[in-house]
Amino acid sequence: MSSNLKEAKFALDKVIKKARVHLYKPIQIAEILYHDRVVKDVNLNNLESYRTKSRKWRDIICSEFLGRCSTSSARYQDDVFNENAMPPHLFEILGKENRAKKGIVEAYIYINFKARYTQMSTGLGYCLKATPSSFQVKDFLNLFWQEPGLRRSIDKMYEIVVYSLFSVLVDALNISVEVSLDKDKSGLLREFQDFAQQILSISEKKPCSKTSAKFFRVGVTNASDRGLDMWANFGVAVQIKHLSLTEELAESIVESVSADRIIIVCKDSEEKMILSLLNQMGWKARIQSIVTEGKLAEWYEKALRGGYKDVLGKKLLKELANQIASEFPSAEPTGLIKFISERRYDKFSDAFWK
Repeated sequence: MSSNLKEAKFALDKVIKKARVHLYKPIQIAEILYHDRVVKDVNLNNLESYRTKSRKWRDIICSEFLGRCSTSSARYQDDVFNENAMPPHLFEILGKENRAKKGIVEAYIYINFKARYTQMSTGLGYCLKATPSSFQVKDFLNLFWQEPGLRRSIDKMYEIVVYSLFSVLVDALNISVEVSLDKDKSGLLREFQDFAQQILSISEKKPCSKTSAKFFRVGVTNASDRGLDMWANFGVAVQIKHLSLTEELAESIVESVSADRIIIVCKDSEEKMILSLLNQMGWKARIQSIVTEGKLAEWYEKALRGGYKDVLGKKLLKELANQIASEFPSAEPTGLIKFISERRYDKFSDAFWK
């Protein structure tokens, strides 16, 4: 392998390594190379010939195998073409290799994609095979810590672990949320009766509205360590932290969440530092509570093996499995295997490109 090709492969490996489990940017690179080799509608030295179009090519693949597309800003998506990622001159080097060896670089990317999801299926399998008496939340999370390709997505697994527990408990507790009218505001209600009915589900005849309490996941976010992860229809917002919290990161979290009742889920070792930072910034009043990983494990223990295990245990494991399947549809990658076969990527062995 020439020095130029080694440089290009090193850059590609860096993009793959940094990518989260969905591998949006590596897939975009693969589709650009596919179009260069097969469709012949791009000039790899001319970024404008594929900068925008390649997002659509990538999204076709992602929609089929992930059930979602990148929601990041166009500027963030274009980072893949930066000098420290995959600029046109490196694309040209990879393209030459890819054409000469009939799709070898595309295959390399998609086989990495398949491997990432094979690892993810291990987590899904653990949930499906586990029983309330055998499941250990720390062992489950360790499945992702121990796989280098999945560490970038550990935040999503924390979201799933937290959401599944919170959702099942709130549902089992049969909690209701009530919206009621102040009788002194009846005149204002008449003036805005259409607003009250459409937005608040209340009226003069029905001055009170009840609904079941629920938690909701926000879904895929553009940045990994800021913003809202979950919210509840009774007024709380949840931010889940598994990485070290700096002053700048704490500021970005609090400023990006408009709720005044924020719950932070974090490692046990981070609790004191988070409290200290929030006190320094004068934001502690906005934090309803801090839930540590140890407390989360304790609640899982009670739900799975405590006095109400028959009510909660199986529901909790089912919710975990459902959330993984929803977040990572290709955790069972039958369609992906077919796609790899149709494009003849499977003719290359796992260690084919060195």
